[in-house]
Amino acid sequence: MVLWELFSTFFVIGFVSFGGGYAMIPVIENEVSQHGWMTAQQFTDTIAIAGMSPGPIAANSAILVGYSTAGVTGAVIAALGILLPAIILVIVVGTFFIKLHHNSVVQSMFYGLRPIVTSLVIYAAISFALSSHLLSLEVSWKTISLLVTFGLSLFALLKLHWNPVYVILLSGLVGVALYS
Repeated sequence: MVLWELFSTFFVIGFVSFGGGYAMIPVIENEVSQHGWMTAQQFTDTIAIAGMSPGPIAANSAILVGYSTAGVTGAVIAALGILLPAIILVIVVGTFFIKLHHNSVVQSMFYGLRPIVTSLVIYAAISFALSSHLLSLEVSWKTISLLVTFGLSLFALLKLHWNPVYVILLSGLVGVALYS
């Protein structure tokens, strides 16, 4: 029963979520919470691992949730659930998109989807920051150091145009130095 729930849940998420993996995180979080598969902290840790791992964050998240819930079989089932809709949709849409991409209705639809995708990504970032205690009313050296690390990372990415891999590695080293 759990395997079917994993598959069907991630299959539906894969079909109805647009905007890439980061936009899917709030949907995945809601489903994981409703099913009681993980605590909020476990899910936050899962997203951190999924984001640092190679590959798409939504698939990585599904695999980690599936593994946490039902072992290796759960990981495989959850991965199939989240990946099959993309495969099906790419084949179907790809067939028609070549013919329809200049259609004004199709262009308008994609233009209309941009704000919701952006808001889902921002929501995921804020939700992640809140659950990892990055955003907190409590002022402590840890909160300040997290905000400084965030600010410097954002500066390095936006202004200095550093490779994100270097920013991730440097932030990890800062974490080891500050919090070990």
